Amino acid sequence: MSRPPSHEVRLIGGRYKRTPLAVPDLPGLRPTPSRVRETLFNWLGQSLSGWQVLDAFAGSGALGLEAASRDAQAVTMIEQHPALVKHLLHTVSKLGAVQVQVHRADALAWMARFAQSHPQGAFDLVLLDPPFEQDLFDKALQLARGCVVPGGYVYLEAPRSWANALPEGMVVHRQGQAGAVHFHLLQCGLAPAQAS
Repeated sequence: MSRPPSHEVRLIGGRYKRTPLAVPDLPGLRPTPSRVRETLFNWLGQSLSGWQVLDAFAGSGALGLEAASRDAQAVTMIEQHPALVKHLLHTVSKLGAVQVQVHRADALAWMARFAQSHPQGAFDLVLLDPPFEQDLFDKALQLARGCVVPGGYVYLEAPRSWANALPEGMVVHRQGQAGAVHFHLLQCGLAPAQAS
């Protein structure tokens, strides 16, 4: 009898609900906890039908695959670590998630190129869960802002609240905390009075 993976998370909603995702044992890899994912998708609504989603620091894939499970039209995953890219490709294939594309790239460089070629943005939701120890939050937020359509959302996980350090044109829609993780759903391109 084979041993279960040392690390595992489960998708919590949608068509892939309860599917276990093995988490490779790599330094700094920190999948978004189930409780936080559940809160995020309660905020967004249970269906993302028609949405274009970017998971910029895909890691284990838990966030992007949760979006795919909830009928996002297309999910683009960006990951730089070769072992994680291989793992993501395997998981996507196993799920038959044809709406998910995995790219091996540096997330910041990829977003910078994308924003240049799509001045009005193209994504309804950008998921940002960068490695906490690398302090990429400001740069990632600035670049994500350029990838999102007006009125679209950016989700950020960070080791502290980022509510008072947002780029211009980005407002807090919802925020929460789970242990040491602060999570934020931000809306882009609306004045504070318009954000619901």
